[in-house]
Amino acid sequence: MKNHSQFIKEALKVLNTKGSILYPTDTVWGLGCDALDSMAINQIYSLKQRAFSKSLIVLVCDFDMLRDYLAQIPKGIEDYLRAEPRPTTVVYSHPIGFPKNALAPDGSIAIRIVKDAFCQDLIRSFGRPIVSTSANISGQETPLSFKEINPLILEKVDYIINLQLEQKANKSSKIVKYDQNGHISVIRD
Repeated sequence: MKNHSQFIKEALKVLNTKGSILYPTDTVWGLGCDALDSMAINQIYSLKQRAFSKSLIVLVCDFDMLRDYLAQIPKGIEDYLRAEPRPTTVVYSHPIGFPKNALAPDGSIAIRIVKDAFCQDLIRSFGRPIVSTSANISGQETPLSFKEINPLILEKVDYIINLQLEQKANKSSKIVKYDQNGHISVIRD
């Protein structure tokens, strides 16, 4: 069986060549790619058979990486995320450097700072944000374990990170929108 660093090394080869990965996140199994590459993002939309009008979630490894991709961080967001026990994705209004197909129609982007050690190491090693969208065909149920992933996804993804195959997730991340005045609204609980 491969170890943690071998999976990262192989995943980096795929990410660096515009490929797609299937990987365990701090929530559900995710389909991912380089979040700064529009061609790679288009492949994720195609793989999921997802409408381009439905935006994707992006993962970063820490607050430093988050700051690199936002024009401004809303007041109080760091304290909120540090106190939130559940993986929480935040919708931000002023992203920097992302291609248009990574953004929602209103120009915002949903970003989560991952808490999972493997994901943190993968993203830190890659040096850029990674797309994370549930590993399902659009409109189908979100798979909570590897066994529930549609065979079509398994067949078409470029690389599968075979970690935590038996682990079952509870649910997807909480999604909130945090405005510049520090007001929060829950989009998905």
